[in-house]
Amino acid sequence: MTEQEQIKQVVVEDQLKEAYLDYSMSVIIGRALPDIRDGLKPVHRRILYAMHELGLQHNKRFTKCAGIVGDCLKKYHPHGDSSVYDALVRLGQDWNLRYPLVIGQGNWGSIDGDPAAAYRYTEAKLSKLAEEMLIDIEKETVDFVPNFDGVLKEPVVLPSKLPNLLLNGSTGIAVGMATNIPPHNISEIIDGILLILENPSLDILELMKVIKGPDFPTGAIINGRKGIEDYYKTGRGRLIVRAKTEIEDNRIIVKEIPYQVNKSLLIEGIANLVKEGYTEGIKDIRDESDKQGIRVILDLRKDADSKLVLNQLYKHSGLQTTFGVIMVALVNNEPRTLNLKDLIGYYIKHRKDVTVRRLEFELEKSRIRAHILLGLKVALSNIDAVIATIKSSKDTIIAKELLVERF
Repeated sequence: MTEQEQIKQVVVEDQLKEAYLDYSMSVIIGRALPDIRDGLKPVHRRILYAMHELGLQHNKRFTKCAGIVGDCLKKYHPHGDSSVYDALVRLGQDWNLRYPLVIGQGNWGSIDGDPAAAYRYTEAKLSKLAEEMLIDIEKETVDFVPNFDGVLKEPVVLPSKLPNLLLNGSTGIAVGMATNIPPHNISEIIDGILLILENPSLDILELMKVIKGPDFPTGAIINGRKGIEDYYKTGRGRLIVRAKTEIEDNRIIVKEIPYQVNKSLLIEGIANLVKEGYTEGIKDIRDESDKQGIRVILDLRKDADSKLVLNQLYKHSGLQTTFGVIMVALVNNEPRTLNLKDLIGYYIKHRKDVTVRRLEFELEKSRIRAHILLGLKVALSNIDAVIATIKSSKDTIIAKELLVERF
């Protein structure tokens, strides 16, 4: 075959369309969107499974994050070490996750935007909740597929005893779509699941009596119910989130800030508003936050109207933000926009599948055990004959054949 005959003629537009489609589906399925069943993206699932394989339970010792990242890269996730470490760190930050899945030790970053220390300095282990996500994984409750080099196998999804997608939410930007699911309170979500199990035809408005709304790890206040009702019904909505403040002795005290707002940038933004004249009446800003919680003090001038100043700050600063909810997740590897009831319904179906597979696995184990016990019962009932048969046999193979034949 000549060199000219080996050249394949293609239409550039078609080739570009095909390549871009392949790329976009890879991003959607393999990187950006969470699975409806366990609420995890592949990198988070692989990190948790690698830690489970390393035996890093919540009641065991910590281990270096460098080892966790290296093990995850070596076995399951052949990408950049910084991307794996960043994902690991986020799993342990209590201002990012309502219920952290990793317990971190060392410099784990801060709500001010400070990064975590390098992975050679930090340590981690699984939280108790993360262990609930992995429980029964060794009982063939979920499917496993070959890893990137075909040497090992990794889970397609975790058994997920907890509805993680609703508990911790998820954020991701794919190609042509995005997801932004807020976190919720664990007690409310469990009560909601029980309600749907009791009454599958339950109306979403009835469900809202139990699941009141999002539960952000940084606190703050959601203004109005319409945004909550919209995304519960349609999977999309806009939440107006406002900082929790108090006015006391001619000063404004900020105690809670909106979700995903950087505290140091918030303070810097307020200072710039004062400097540029958008807000008048503030004479000093102090950050008195500590391990007990957030506390930012805005000292006001004597002639300042505290309520007016606060309203100006809500309008121009990060003390008030809009959280756009887009509940998009992968259902059978296809991105879908889901309402609250759909999301809970798919989770219930997953848990039913996991429970059936676990019981089938345990039943098979019990059958094997019962077979052995029945054999021992027969042997004990005829112990003298069994011993005589074994003694009269030339070797173990003949002894086995005679025992099977006679008993």
